[in-house]
Amino acid sequence: MRHLHGMALASVMTLVMFFAGAWGYERLLRLPVPPGSPAALPAGGGSLLSSHAVLYAVAAVAATGVLAGILVAAPRISPLAPGLPGLLLIGWTVLYLYRVQPATDLIPLKSYAFGAGWEALLFNGILAAVGLAMIVPLFIPSRWRSRQDDMTDAEAGEASDYIADLKRTASSVAPTQFIPAGFSAPSARPPAVRSLERSGPAADL
Repeated sequence: MRHLHGMALASVMTLVMFFAGAWGYERLLRLPVPPGSPAALPAGGGSLLSSHAVLYAVAAVAATGVLAGILVAAPRISPLAPGLPGLLLIGWTVLYLYRVQPATDLIPLKSYAFGAGWEALLFNGILAAVGLAMIVPLFIPSRWRSRQDDMTDAEAGEASDYIADLKRTASSVAPTQFIPAGFSAPSARPPAVRSLERSGPAADL
């Protein structure tokens, strides 16, 4: 069940990367001045805080990064949640390196900012870098175990430690002997063997 939820989160992550992250990245690539002008810096080298378009684009990219970071870092989330989108990004990059045209043809909505931004992320190698970071949880064994399995292992370890402590305590304590009232404890020394003296004619032999 946990991994099914992870697959659902993987679908959500993929959609967020395409519709939010790619859109924001494409918006950030647009310069507010025409190319080739003397001041070829965004906002003419001034502040970007007054540009609502830039702020929205930064917010979209930041939200995508925060969601990806949560899926990668949270130990209770299935590793499939970040791993499947990461494998998709790596596979897309490998296809791009092998054949550029098929890789670009697979990008949907290229006439919109979403597709154009995704294409720019692919060309710049950002999809490959993000994909490599997102598949890291797939190689962590503890991410594949549920919290209940971890609790069971911890309880089993505590039980084995408790039994070992009991055995050590029992071996270090000497056993006690019950002595009724009016009787004394028997001596630890072995009883002396007394020679039997025989009387009569046999004694002279």
